[in-house]
Amino acid sequence: MTTATSLTLEEFLKLSETKPASEFINGWIYQKPMPQGKHSRLQLKFCDAVNQVAETAKIALAFPELRCTFGGRSIVPDATVFIWQRIPFDADGEVPNAFEIHPNWMVEILSPDQKATKVISNILHCLKHGTELGWLIDPEDRIILVFIPGQEPVELTGNDTLPIPQFLTLDLTVEQVFGWLKVG
Repeated sequence: MTTATSLTLEEFLKLSETKPASEFINGWIYQKPMPQGKHSRLQLKFCDAVNQVAETAKIALAFPELRCTFGGRSIVPDATVFIWQRIPFDADGEVPNAFEIHPNWMVEILSPDQKATKVISNILHCLKHGTELGWLIDPEDRIILVFIPGQEPVELTGNDTLPIPQFLTLDLTVEQVFGWLKVG
């Protein structure tokens, strides 16, 4: 659902959260599609895989559906990863509710009725503002588009090794990512 608005970003941020989340992009409010099974499973397993190697060592944290507000937009990528030093912990050492910075790595998982152009636009926005890696996972076609600043997107399939940010040691292939869809 898309709504034209005369709201400012600041006014949008004061609105109650919606389920599924709404995003503020170029003066428009877009409601994300409701995540379905494949989407939810890939999102969960991605965050788990990153956090298993990064959280205890305080390297980075992966978050599902975290609102990130920066560069005039307020978006909710399917998964974000922030290096530890950039996480804006509050005075109690807890993760805050508001992240007003770009993620270091962002992942979008294409839902069946979702427009790829809007999702790619959010990835490009993140890259423009400092994100070092973006993935667009397409469960239907079993491909992952990889976005790196200053380079054209790369389509990866099968046993192709996925690029991972330098701050993280994680070896994954496209096949392994889609293997997460099988349970047990």
